[in-house]
Amino acid sequence: MIKFADEAIITVASGKGGDGCVAFRREKFIPLGGPAGGDGGRGGDVVFVLKRNLRTLAYLRYRQVFKAQNGRPGMGKNMHGHDGEDAVIEVPPGTIVRDADTDEILKDFGARNGKDTDTSFFGANRWVLLKGGKGGWGNTRFKSSVNQAPRFAQPGQAGQERRLRVELSLIADIGLVGFPNAGKSSLLDHFTNARPKIAPYPFTTKIPNLGVLTVNERDIILADIPGIIEGAHEGAGLGLRFLRHIARTVCLVFLVDLSDENWRAAFPTLLQELELYSPELAKKPRILLGTKMDLPEAQEHFQAFEAAFPEENVYGISVFSDFGLDALKQVFFEKVVEYEAGENEKEKISEPLFDEIDFDDEGLQE
Repeated sequence: MIKFADEAIITVASGKGGDGCVAFRREKFIPLGGPAGGDGGRGGDVVFVLKRNLRTLAYLRYRQVFKAQNGRPGMGKNMHGHDGEDAVIEVPPGTIVRDADTDEILKDFGARNGKDTDTSFFGANRWVLLKGGKGGWGNTRFKSSVNQAPRFAQPGQAGQERRLRVELSLIADIGLVGFPNAGKSSLLDHFTNARPKIAPYPFTTKIPNLGVLTVNERDIILADIPGIIEGAHEGAGLGLRFLRHIARTVCLVFLVDLSDENWRAAFPTLLQELELYSPELAKKPRILLGTKMDLPEAQEHFQAFEAAFPEENVYGISVFSDFGLDALKQVFFEKVVEYEAGENEKEKISEPLFDEIDFDDEGLQE
């Protein structure tokens, strides 16, 4: 069974170009056959390919070096060497490729609008990181009127090598955040075809899970992040290492178990942990969700729950009795549509505007 992995350090290298050949045509009855050395083949490239059915970087843990094939050298009779095969690295949507030494982002395979990179989730799916070295010219290329028998050829160009850190940041519209056993996995299981592990004990979810909810013929991707506890920023519980997977979300949903005796402290604690991890993440639009409303104690606490956080969008649900779930689906849909409308408006504002100018037949402004 392949385990979930969201980060890997790899070394990649493009292929060296093949050397050109020094050769001469030597056949019976052709005493002055002339140069006949072929060119070397081009070295293979290092290519990243977006694979939409991949969900993990696990295989990069087992293969950490990717080297493209060198180009073959040229041969006599003007035969060129074969080009080297490319080193192909398949990655899932949401992958970020960084330079391991400088931490510079080289490519992001997960831009939501697909505009800052041509290899985004919605764009092309192939990106060449390192080009292979060019093959050297054979001595045939250097033949001239003043040098009819060149005895030299060009060596192939060297390839390139680089250390990379490959990270996975899942692409989701709605991120589900909460303490262990708050009901995140149950909600994901009810809304989508995802089947996360559900059990009556903490930390049943140890890796992020994705599911697709369809509302009004629109697919909305939900991400269930493993339970956060107080002190997670210091490594308590599973820590905060999975929070990068909700960095691209439109909206965060904070689930609070209202049947728990410490329900009042749940949301402030979760928000504080997010702020310590990333202030920008904590500023995302959010929904406050009281869960397990089928239980009497949760029903008793809900009114006080709403009053305690008057500035938040507060809802109550029960996966067991289906209470509030239809309304919640519509809220998710509205949040995603609102976000997309805002992005489209920003796009229009950023476009250069030109006043309409009329010209007469001589090209002069009227």
